[in-house]
Amino acid sequence: MGEVRILSFPEAETPPELRDQVIELQHEAWPGEAVIPPLDPAERGGRVVTHDPALNPRSMLLVDDGVVLAALDILTKEIAHAGQHYRAGGLGSVVTRRSVRGRGYGRRLVTATRETMAASGLDVGVFTCARPVRRFYESAGWHLFPGAVLVGGTREAPYPSDQPHLDAVVMGDFFSPRARENHLSFHNARIELYSGEIDKLW
Repeated sequence: MGEVRILSFPEAETPPELRDQVIELQHEAWPGEAVIPPLDPAERGGRVVTHDPALNPRSMLLVDDGVVLAALDILTKEIAHAGQHYRAGGLGSVVTRRSVRGRGYGRRLVTATRETMAASGLDVGVFTCARPVRRFYESAGWHLFPGAVLVGGTREAPYPSDQPHLDAVVMGDFFSPRARENHLSFHNARIELYSGEIDKLW
C-alpha cells in the first residue's frame, strides 16, 4: 500500500487512466445504468462524463499508487428556496471499490469532500441517500434534514425524493452564515433542486 491521496479534477478533465477506473467502479456498483458510459472506451463515442455538464461536475478520487479506491462527484447549481437564492452543491455517484470496502476509504473521501465544499464558497450542501446508509453520511459530518423532500428532475417533469420506491432521506450541511441563519427553512420543506433529466436527483 503506497500513499493514499485525494485527487480532484473537473469530471471531463480526469486523466483517462483514472477515469476508466471510475467508470469500471460505477458499472460494478450500478450495472445496467444507462447514464454510465460504456466500459469499453471504443464504444463511448467521445462520451467520458456521467453527469450533466451544466451542473459543473467535479470528480473527487481517493487513489493509492494509481488505483482508484473510492470516487464521487460534486455537482453544483443555484437554487431558490424560501425566498432566498443559494449556491448549492451535492454528492453524486459515491462508490468504493468492492475489494476494499469496510476499510474506511469511502468515509474518508466523503468527509474530505464536505470540507472541500465548505471551503469552495457554496452556501449549502444537500443531497439524497438511501435510508439505510444515512448513518454512514452522518459519520462523515453530514446531517439529516428532517422531513425534507428534494425535488429533482425539471419543473415540467419533477422527480421528488419522497417516492416510495426510493426510500430516500435528505442529507446536507450549511456552509455560509446566511444558510446557517436560515437552516430551519430547509426542515420539513420541499427543496426545489430541478437538477435536470440526467441527474434527476444528485
